[in-house]
Amino acid sequence: MEMLRPLGSVIQGSLSEGIEVRLHPDVSVEEMRVGKFLVVQGQRTRFFCILTDVKLGTASARILSNPPDPSNTFLTEVLAGTGTFGTVSLTPMLMFISDSNLDDGSSPTLELLPVKTVPSHFSQVYDASERDFRVVFGWEDDPHRRNFSVGQPIDMAVPICLDLDRFVERSNGVFGKSGTGKSFLTRLLLSGIIRKRAAVNLIFDMHSEYGWEAAAEGKHFHTVKGLRQLFPSEVQVYTLDAESTQRRGVRDAQELYISYDQIEVEDLMLVSSELNLSEASLENAIILRNEFGKSWITRLLSLSNQEIQEFCETKMGSKSSIMALQRKLTRLDGLKYMRSACPHNYVAQILDALESGKHVVIEFGSQSNLLAYMLATNVITRRIHASYVRKAEHFLQTKNPSDRPRQLVITIEEAHKFLDPAIARQTIFGTIAREMRKYFVTLLIVDQRPSGIDNEVMSQIGTRITALLNDEKDIEAIFTGVSGGQNLRAVLAKLDSKQQALVLGHAVPMPVVMQTRAYDQQFYAEVGETAWQELPLDVVAQAAAAARADLGL
Repeated sequence: MEMLRPLGSVIQGSLSEGIEVRLHPDVSVEEMRVGKFLVVQGQRTRFFCILTDVKLGTASARILSNPPDPSNTFLTEVLAGTGTFGTVSLTPMLMFISDSNLDDGSSPTLELLPVKTVPSHFSQVYDASERDFRVVFGWEDDPHRRNFSVGQPIDMAVPICLDLDRFVERSNGVFGKSGTGKSFLTRLLLSGIIRKRAAVNLIFDMHSEYGWEAAAEGKHFHTVKGLRQLFPSEVQVYTLDAESTQRRGVRDAQELYISYDQIEVEDLMLVSSELNLSEASLENAIILRNEFGKSWITRLLSLSNQEIQEFCETKMGSKSSIMALQRKLTRLDGLKYMRSACPHNYVAQILDALESGKHVVIEFGSQSNLLAYMLATNVITRRIHASYVRKAEHFLQTKNPSDRPRQLVITIEEAHKFLDPAIARQTIFGTIAREMRKYFVTLLIVDQRPSGIDNEVMSQIGTRITALLNDEKDIEAIFTGVSGGQNLRAVLAKLDSKQQALVLGHAVPMPVVMQTRAYDQQFYAEVGETAWQELPLDVVAQAAAAARADLGL
């Protein structure tokens, strides 16, 4: 194995606060970057660490009170490494103890373990090698796992892979302030899930960015392909605004409508702030539903003032509240996808597509305001979740593998509106996040304000892929329920504003800062359906074995 240049020596530390390393005289402190992946070679154990802080130190206070003249380069060089030096703070994330000595030429058996100790004094610190990254994050062509490359380290051209089987079995989040590339990250993840067949996707595309081509960020205008263009036989596009979809040139998009009898009082609770509904109006909505059943909204909108008065006298309702409810629900007539009745069951059609292994993108077109988005998303998701609950219960009863529901990932944007602490327990999305994988349905939430999401929901998020955040509350929310999260706060705050993200959680063995994979022509060629020529399993296995041998694994 190639011996790398040692960067420094461990001088002190603790399991709870991390370890401190003094850099060797020939190592410039300017080579160190927060988020860098380093390894510490102890006497028996190798530690994988993330760099969380960089400091300057001096051996004597006299140097600080009387620093050398800038023009005196000789004195500066004499002091460097002895009188003045750099230190870095590392947080150990994983360790492994080899079954054989790494220097005896035999193949070691590697088992990654959680960190339960610290390296001894003066243990040497090295840059992570390609072999180290492969040991921790695997490789994309591993025939035994559905690994997918989402980026590479900030200082090395080696893939960082997510284990997609672990990724889809829990709800996950993509976070970052506006303009940091959340949509591109989400496209990467969805493309990987489709490419590796890890799950089926239901994507509520608020801004029409995922199904068909969309404008890319940058000085010069250009577009990037949508999922329907990358995987034409795998992805279906439904639209709630057919005119907008046609204007954008989307091919074969199917129209989708929602009727009043599909709306429950629980759906109105979610959009109560957008409709300005009071608690009294919602309580009277329950009375109306109990009286008229599924057609309660249609009946309410047709009632005259006299009929409302008579209804309140017999059913103990509030006339003012019901009249206010009637007036505010007329706003629903302005939603292009609303109908008084729908003879065709569009939700059943979507379920059939998902059951057959298709991925569904629902575009909103010009109907991208919060009221239109939240209402349709909640109505459709609630019905699909109910169907999955029935299927999961049937599978648990029969235990027949053919009855097992396909794993479903539901992607929603502006997630804090659905998962606000005041309503998270009442919405179907809060229910899905808390149930984890019980019914084979998980969420992929995309949001720029994670602090607006209920803490209990955030604690259930399996994998968090986070671009730059500046707000302290948002940064704190990212590390809700994460052990050792305080040591990573500085890492998150120092990310570049574009194409960098911190990945941590269930689908990766340890937190890592990555340069995100480019979503470009090369990506289309590597991942898209046109390049989807699967090799025989024995060929893949042979290639993977050769790669392992080359790296000494």
